[in-house]
Amino acid sequence: MRRAVRAAGELGILYLTIYSFSSENWRRPESEVSDLMNLLRRFVRDDLAQLHEAGIRIKVIGERGNLAPDIRSLLEEAENLTRDNGRLVLQIAFNYGSRQEIARAARLIAADVAGGRLAPDAINADLFADYLDTAGVPDPDLVIRTSGEQRLSNFLLWQSAYAEFVFLPIHWPEFDRSSFEAAIAQYASRDRRFGGTSSKERPL
Repeated sequence: MRRAVRAAGELGILYLTIYSFSSENWRRPESEVSDLMNLLRRFVRDDLAQLHEAGIRIKVIGERGNLAPDIRSLLEEAENLTRDNGRLVLQIAFNYGSRQEIARAARLIAADVAGGRLAPDAINADLFADYLDTAGVPDPDLVIRTSGEQRLSNFLLWQSAYAEFVFLPIHWPEFDRSSFEAAIAQYASRDRRFGGTSSKERPL
């Protein structure tokens, strides 16, 4: 993660989202889940001050209700300390699942409609996005999947509607600046149409 964040800053990337712990990861062996939680504790202890000094803002997305109190406090500490930073937004998906996120957004909208705070005919795609965990953060242009898997694994399903995808055969611990640059080069070579005609076919 340190290599990815450093490379993102050097390459001028303004938003970087890292999938650190999914809502499905609770199914893993208890010892492995414990190790992952300890990684988060170590991250806050060892890296937070350095990220803050580098002007990086931490934003955490995902469900927090079922997390241990000390984990929730660590997430809040990271967000509060860095909330005014603007060099790079590091969005950490922790205890995150996109289907669960979409369901939470739907419940919040339904509650606002039931409470008379929102008219049903005001609901559109833009408004729905405002109820997602990622509200205020642009949709991703590029999604990079490591480990050779070619699936989203419940990651940013709504937000990735027009993202470009790059699948890498390497595992996450091997991901470095050269991997990042190679993925960006693939992205730059593509013609993004957003449902329209090719930019190569449009008149100037």
